[in-house]
Amino acid sequence: MVNNYLTNFKGFSKEIWILTFITFLNRAGTMVIPFLSKYMKENLSFSYSQIGWIMFFFGVGSIIGSWLSGKLSDKIGFYKVMVFSLFTSGLIFIVLQYLTSFESLCIGILILTSVADMYRPAMLLALDTYESKETKTRALTLTRIAINTGFLIGPALGGLIIMKIGYSGLFWVDGLTCILAISIFSIMIKEKKLPFKLKKIKSDTNSNKIIFNDKPFLLHLVITMATGILFFQMFTTLPLYYKEQFNFTEFETGLLLSFSGLILILFELPIVRFVEEKNIDRIKVISLGILSMSISLLLMLFSNWSGVLILMVCFMSIGVMLTFPFANSFAMSRVHMNLKGRYIAIFTMSYSFAHILSAKMSMTIIEAYSYQANWIFMGTLGTVALILCYYLSIMLKKERKSIELKIKNSLFTEKKFS
Repeated sequence: MVNNYLTNFKGFSKEIWILTFITFLNRAGTMVIPFLSKYMKENLSFSYSQIGWIMFFFGVGSIIGSWLSGKLSDKIGFYKVMVFSLFTSGLIFIVLQYLTSFESLCIGILILTSVADMYRPAMLLALDTYESKETKTRALTLTRIAINTGFLIGPALGGLIIMKIGYSGLFWVDGLTCILAISIFSIMIKEKKLPFKLKKIKSDTNSNKIIFNDKPFLLHLVITMATGILFFQMFTTLPLYYKEQFNFTEFETGLLLSFSGLILILFELPIVRFVEEKNIDRIKVISLGILSMSISLLLMLFSNWSGVLILMVCFMSIGVMLTFPFANSFAMSRVHMNLKGRYIAIFTMSYSFAHILSAKMSMTIIEAYSYQANWIFMGTLGTVALILCYYLSIMLKKERKSIELKIKNSLFTEKKFS
């Protein structure tokens, strides 16, 4: 059983293992994010509306960073983008602790996420460059395991740091681990140059036309954004809910997030390998994941029993394992060779939009109505995403039939004139 599990980790290049390690280091160090809404509520005494606006700027910065990453990666390469992103965001994290007014924190968060979120599209391009086609989805999952391992350690450690030192300790740890991670990356991995130059598409108009004419890709972006809205509840509304409904400490909140990380570490890669080996339809897998995430948030309606939080984390973790890896691989499968950076940037921007909507919508609903209204809204959103998955599967079947027909017509025409 152990040997079968370990075979999931075989066949990766040295560069992928190093990328995985620095991703783990970066994720483990990013302790501020799970406690950000709690920090603003309890330490800075911000209202729900103000927290919603700051998280809105968090998402806007993420969109800007993803877009810049795509543009710059296509022009100067992913390597330089990754180095700039992690080193600079490390410095900004350290400065962020000194911004305590609403206006300054809005600007600080906007700048931070604009720089920090340049990393993810560039990192996905690095995976695409350093790994073979056969192991690409597993490589994506391996880096997600690194994120989840950091997710396992980071929140619990972050909760302890808050209790012993205070929030200032978190900002220092976040900043220094970013700088340490990119230092290791730049020493261990050298920039990889292509042996030839790809013929570039001449204008942005043509490149935009290619991307925005890809209707399955665009519909997939909407579905991805919906799943992101559901998932980001873990970092926006739920930490506040744990405190207000169950009187949880920061450490207890961190332990719940760590439990989710443990589930993902143990089961995500075997699940991905099983789906790939059995060649199960990816859209069906994503649909099952969305259903699980929706159930997890609807379980929050049963707020009289703290044990429901364990069930919620289990269902949310299952949903994440069934959606995120295959959403990534689906997006990578649609990219145009000359536009990899922009495709990946637009894909990651869907999560950025999700972060904006998840925080702002939820805080508005909670302030105007209640937490229960927010959980019902999230369950409804999950149902809409499931319907869109059904339409996407129909769209992909029509696309495959159209391609097969064109191939047959082409062969028939060649035979006729030979």
